[in-house]
Amino acid sequence: MNIEVKNLTKTFEEFTLDDITLKIPKGKIVGLIGENGAGKTTLIKCILDVMHADKGEVTLFDKRYHGSLKDDIGVVFDNSFINETFNIKDINLIMKNIYTNWDSKLFFKYMKEYHIPLKKEIKRLSTGMKKKIEIAVALSHHPKLLILDEPTSGLDPVIRSEVLDMFQDFVTDKNNSILLSTHITSDLEHIADDVIFISHGKIIFNKPLKDIKEEYIMLELAHEEYDKFKKNIIIRAKKNRLDYQILIHKKDMLKSYEKYIKNITTLDDIMLLYIKGVSICED
Repeated sequence: MNIEVKNLTKTFEEFTLDDITLKIPKGKIVGLIGENGAGKTTLIKCILDVMHADKGEVTLFDKRYHGSLKDDIGVVFDNSFINETFNIKDINLIMKNIYTNWDSKLFFKYMKEYHIPLKKEIKRLSTGMKKKIEIAVALSHHPKLLILDEPTSGLDPVIRSEVLDMFQDFVTDKNNSILLSTHITSDLEHIADDVIFISHGKIIFNKPLKDIKEEYIMLELAHEEYDKFKKNIIIRAKKNRLDYQILIHKKDMLKSYEKYIKNITTLDDIMLLYIKGVSICED
């Protein structure tokens, strides 16, 4: 396992990341989803030992985290860590002194591929260019693990697609893996192997994406239709002005319910109903 977390707990005054256990195997892209404040960034910081957990254990590559492991981990956070007065040549010189395995040739190859000017200050570049630089930095010391917190936020669809391609290329090496926290669940629909859903500091589910797609379906019913609907198969229900959205297991789907299917059920749909909906039966 590239990441293993056992019974990790971190308590703040008004929030607790509660008894988190998960594994990130080699060769996988694992998506981490949840609402703002769900605990995703806290979990990432605890994994990286930027924040100390109150209890529990984190191992990376079957070892407790320590400084020498930084060469094996590439990190991208939502907020850039790069000094915006630097240019690309400055960044290369700095990273050579940080990472034992820093590969200048690879870094400048990325810069050429993505048409990043070498002498311009970072602050004069577009948001998309800045994000590509951060990702290139994360990749250019040949890590085995990428830990990414909102790596595609603020990017246009074309650049996001290019970035997602980079991530998929990374895991073609079956020793590599990615933990990717994002609000853009459509990105995960394209590249994730597994999805971990956290809400209010607890894991709601941790499953292969294909199993999630095969397990759940969302229906939309008018209010009078909902009143007559079989309630004991409803996992979550959300009342809207004109209709109800309900989440059920596909195994409970009947042919007569097909008229209530409006769209393909997405991760967004499932997450929204778990967070905003009301529990009707036990999942």
